[in-house]
Amino acid sequence: MKLLLTGAAGFIGFHTAKLLLERGDEVVGVDNLNDYYDPELKLARLRELGRVAAGRPAVSRPANFRFVKADLADRDVVEELFRTEKFERVVHLAAQAGVRYSIQNPHAYLQSNVTGFLHVLEGCRHGGIEHLVYASTSSVYGANSRLPFSEQQNVDHPLSLYAATKKANELMAHSYSSLYRLPTTGLRFFTVYGPWGRPDMALFLFTKNILAGKPIDLYNEGNHQRDFTYVDDIARGVAAALDHVAAPDPQWDAMTPAPGSSNAPYKVYNIGNQRPVSLLRYIDVLEQCLGRKAVRNLKPNQPGDILDTWADVEALARDVGYRPRTALEEGVKQFVEWYLAYYRP
Repeated sequence: MKLLLTGAAGFIGFHTAKLLLERGDEVVGVDNLNDYYDPELKLARLRELGRVAAGRPAVSRPANFRFVKADLADRDVVEELFRTEKFERVVHLAAQAGVRYSIQNPHAYLQSNVTGFLHVLEGCRHGGIEHLVYASTSSVYGANSRLPFSEQQNVDHPLSLYAATKKANELMAHSYSSLYRLPTTGLRFFTVYGPWGRPDMALFLFTKNILAGKPIDLYNEGNHQRDFTYVDDIARGVAAALDHVAAPDPQWDAMTPAPGSSNAPYKVYNIGNQRPVSLLRYIDVLEQCLGRKAVRNLKPNQPGDILDTWADVEALARDVGYRPRTALEEGVKQFVEWYLAYYRP
């Protein structure tokens, strides 16, 4: 297939693009390469994708990976991209990420996550796209406390603007699925970690500080659990969802509407590890991999943070065959090996 993959230089976008290239798809990757974190890491990911593409035989076109630097908030650029490239399917992973940063810089989230997503939807609508798969987040569960989190739960109480923009994406996708019969699938990612990760994420920050002999900050004094999900498992789930085009749910009842499906070609799924782990256990595993102990700085909970997450992934397993494969110990080990090779501390 010829695919548009937005956020190609990002953490999850890079791993997803790599998998799609390895299986023979043609990928046009788009990213604005902003400086939310070190752009050099993003460029290094793109160089790695170029090496992967160079090692694969072209399927039916001159090259199976090309990169376009573009901002999805620029309507004219997005319209031209869809008009000239003639994509078959779209994987939309570009977004302004981060719960805490959304408190400091809210305007960036509306521009990237809402305006940018609208332009992608319009491109899909006018471009006759067969299927749009887009990133949502476990943060949409917000004030919910019933675990595990299920797609059948109400998600009308977000605790951060970041979560609110992702909830908005799900609503926008449904409107386009309903109005224009555009098949859309939203994937609610649960705490993704692994090699080539984002420097603002916990595992990256913990590793950097432990190696430097600096304390690590544990919010809520470390007393919460996360459904830590290895990035390769996420990429496999994205690819499987892309191949399974969303269709109307014949069992959907407007009198008792199920939130995760519709009488339109619309689906929303959790994609996680389905095995919540305490943050303290996560750090124990990291200490073992590094051979060093952390200096732990216990702090109160941060505004906008969910205390515990736990993904019910049975719907995604049933519909597309998704099952996570990577144990926490192996995933953290893979991250540490990459970090030490990349940064050579």
